[in-house]
Amino acid sequence: MDKIAVLIPCYNESKTVKKVVEDFRAALPGAVIYVYDNNSSDGTDELARSAGAVVRYEYQQGKGNVIRRMFREIEAEVYLVVDGDDTYPADAALEMIEKIRQRGADMVVGDRLSSTYYTENKRPFHNFGNSMVKNCINRFFHTNIRDIMTGYRALNYRFVKTFPVLSQGFEIETEMTIHAADKNLLVEHVIVDYRDRPEGSVSKLNTFSDGIKVISRMLSLYRNYKPMAFFSAVALFLVLISTLFLVPILVEYIGTGLVPRFPTLIACGFGFIAAAQAFFSGMILQSMEQKNKQDFEMELQRAAYCYERLLNEEKI
Repeated sequence: MDKIAVLIPCYNESKTVKKVVEDFRAALPGAVIYVYDNNSSDGTDELARSAGAVVRYEYQQGKGNVIRRMFREIEAEVYLVVDGDDTYPADAALEMIEKIRQRGADMVVGDRLSSTYYTENKRPFHNFGNSMVKNCINRFFHTNIRDIMTGYRALNYRFVKTFPVLSQGFEIETEMTIHAADKNLLVEHVIVDYRDRPEGSVSKLNTFSDGIKVISRMLSLYRNYKPMAFFSAVALFLVLISTLFLVPILVEYIGTGLVPRFPTLIACGFGFIAAAQAFFSGMILQSMEQKNKQDFEMELQRAAYCYERLLNEEKI
């Protein structure tokens, strides 16, 4: 088991990967640096290997797929995940790791948004998207995580081995954050200076298509993790729409004793029935979600046991 594993997912990062590996080797001399190459065609893997990294491969395209492979294969006391684009400073790594070791944090977020992100990042829609996703998640999950989509995080063993990676692409950061918020895991922050990509290095994140995926994933996770709130909102919407169309029919009936718009009345009835179904579906799913949280606590216990056993085996 590694003491510290630095995990660097890469796709065509030949302009920066060597510097990133060298920076983290200097900042964390005892760490093992892993670069997972995701079908790069520009020699990223060879440059990483020449800089001293352990290079492995993930052939399913997408950052989420790479993170899944990393978490499955690597055993470490502390994991440090960082992008290979040289936008995050290696000198913040030790402080992030110490929050895992000393404060018992499950996840430490490298917070760009509280420092230089909005001035360094030259893509205004990225700035807007980061703020929107942060505000929505903090409101939905009643938390105060200051940077939702950062690619710089420290994680402990329990988090890595109990986190079910479902995302395939860049929405992985959103999924990781929501998982920590929903499962009441301890999240700490370290403010880091963000710097934009150097000239010649191109972001693989598409502002609109990946932004839609992130928002879609956020809503999907909200439905899964907060089913009562989600389906109650659906039920309320159906009740309001049905009532809006029903009121004129009732007014006319009271005034004339006639119901000339039977199809609308029938549609309103189905609307109320659908609202009741949505509400009770939310109640049932909320009970299932509570059971999932109880099962997750047992998974944490099993992960803690495995962690202690690995440590004891190393001592022997």
